[in-house]
Amino acid sequence: MIETAAIDDLPSDARIDVASDTRVQWDIAEGLTPYPAALASMEASVRAIRAGTAPERVWFVEHPPLYTAGSSARPEDLQAPDRFPTFTAGRGGQWTYHGPGQRVAYVMLDLDRAHGRVPARDLRAYVQGLEEWLILTLDRFNIRGERRPGRVGIWIADAPAGTEAKIGAIGVRVTRWVTWHGVSLNLEPQLDHFAGIVPCGIREYGVTSLHALGIIVSMAELDAALAVSWMEVFGSPLIRG
Repeated sequence: MIETAAIDDLPSDARIDVASDTRVQWDIAEGLTPYPAALASMEASVRAIRAGTAPERVWFVEHPPLYTAGSSARPEDLQAPDRFPTFTAGRGGQWTYHGPGQRVAYVMLDLDRAHGRVPARDLRAYVQGLEEWLILTLDRFNIRGERRPGRVGIWIADAPAGTEAKIGAIGVRVTRWVTWHGVSLNLEPQLDHFAGIVPCGIREYGVTSLHALGIIVSMAELDAALAVSWMEVFGSPLIRG
């Protein structure tokens, strides 16, 4: 199993194929979305996509400050258990922080079909597609995001200083080949909030954000860059719901 992914099953009716409907609906939540509400909405979307009664969906949200535990999360990596609410996410990966100023993108795609560069039923290629989506988005702001072997997420290197920091996280779940959960990208979250966990189980490196790197853009500008980069990787445009 890929480190960032959890694969499971949910009871559902037999699937009805709607081959002619390949649009991907794009929703942007207003305000701060409670985490339990996000889980319920994603689960409902997964069931509907699998049944063929709803289009695939990409949902942009911000959450109030909270910590989520993936399927590989270690209890000792939650270093401030009373600081913010904690939730069991059901996705792959370890501990993650979500909060205001961080763009979270929940991606609900039917991997029974190909999506741009991502072949059908190829979970590894799907995760690599999510990575490439974030890398291309950062590149639009002249930021070089990089992968690291053995480390989940997208990283920013400071070669002269010999350091690097994480700017984007990835954690997915797949139910009957329909994906949920997704990615987060740090625009301007309070970086000290990450100190309550060991992010993704990696102690040696810190976290950063676009604003910390001196790229002062709005959430709307970041969303627009994500939308354009999405089409380059996944092939279909995001259509606002």
